[in-house]
Amino acid sequence: MTDKVRVRFAPSPTGSLHIGGAHTALFNWLLARRTGGAFVLRIEDTDLERSTKEYEQSILDGMRWMGLDWDEGPDKGGDYGPYRQSERMHLYKKYTQQLLDEGKAYEQDGAVFFKVLPGKHIHFHDEVYGDIDVESENASVNQDGTIKDIVIMKRDGMPTYNYAVVIDDYTMGINMVIRGEDHVINTPKQLLIYDALGFERPGFAHLPMILGKDKKKLSKRQGATSVFEYNDLGYLPDGVFNFLALLGWSPRSGEEIFSRAEAVELFDIKNVTRKPAVLDIDKLNHINQEQMKRMAPEKLLEVIRPFWIQMGLPVDKFGDGYLAASLKTMGGRGQTTIQVAEYSDYFLDFAKVQERYDGGDIKEELRPKLKKIYGELLAAWGDGTPEHLHEQAQTIFAANESSMKESATPMRWALTGRKVSPGVFEVASQLGKEETKKRLEFYGLV
Repeated sequence: MTDKVRVRFAPSPTGSLHIGGAHTALFNWLLARRTGGAFVLRIEDTDLERSTKEYEQSILDGMRWMGLDWDEGPDKGGDYGPYRQSERMHLYKKYTQQLLDEGKAYEQDGAVFFKVLPGKHIHFHDEVYGDIDVESENASVNQDGTIKDIVIMKRDGMPTYNYAVVIDDYTMGINMVIRGEDHVINTPKQLLIYDALGFERPGFAHLPMILGKDKKKLSKRQGATSVFEYNDLGYLPDGVFNFLALLGWSPRSGEEIFSRAEAVELFDIKNVTRKPAVLDIDKLNHINQEQMKRMAPEKLLEVIRPFWIQMGLPVDKFGDGYLAASLKTMGGRGQTTIQVAEYSDYFLDFAKVQERYDGGDIKEELRPKLKKIYGELLAAWGDGTPEHLHEQAQTIFAANESSMKESATPMRWALTGRKVSPGVFEVASQLGKEETKKRLEFYGLV
């Protein structure tokens, strides 16, 4: 085997890329990128009835969305192909014949069984779970406790998982196997086959389970869904990547918000914990928000624009400069791209403000005073920067014996239709004098 780290992600194309699979792929990718090794994508499509090209494409697209590029795979080729199990049948048959010839396997009812002999001590070191020892008679057992030989080739001529994975990993030069902890139980069986064929064993690292907030196995409702659904729910690829990286691992430095490049620099497989990780959507929301704060307004605009269009907002009426500046004015409010799009709708369409707010809560006796104050503020607009408007407002409010709460609150409602928004003078500055005046006039405030 090569000294260079070679890891793989081997999904079955029987469904889209879900969170558990993306988590496994991400940790393999991190180790490959951290060590300058190779990240291999292998498609395990021996389930002929359920495997489809559409699901395979969906998995590839999901990985690209996550930013997990691979060095070798079915679409890229490489020195260790083919990269689909259905195209590697000659290898399974070759090694099956070797086992049969050496008396280590036998045929029965059209299937081929690997003989599990008693008295063999199986030891392996797991990078996460430490040293694991199993006696061969306990590696594969029937319900009554007797030794159960391992099916390696099924009656339909297809290899079983525990057999194919050994042949594939060895012939592809995979020297570190990173997968979920539910596979720990399979490892002793696979090692028996490795040893019987005289193959050099790879290293192993089994990742902790991901649980729902109720500490039970992840259900689809809780997040075991396609990664694309996270895009539709308003999460950035960077946010999902960052969140998944923290499920079962954390940098020694204690950092929680990082880019892909920073994650690669920080990653150490020895820091992966055995403790089950909890998929906490509140934490995902926080991380996603922080990732959006890190984005340049122009980049964030690329992400938010489709959601504005989906909401029917007149995006084409505005230049990119205005739209990006509007997002900057939001100051990081909103935890998802959907929330950012919704919270910022008033920058694009006054009709949204009118839908939410009718001005009925403005006391009639206060209107003359507010008209005078807002008229004076518009007259003192000057360069219209938030700082200038705030300074002028303080002077005008005080001269009219009004408080910030009394005068700024109705203005906020008139401009945004919301109780909570960025600073009202920041909003007014971004909308501009004419739009600010138009909105105040609509509610009879100037």
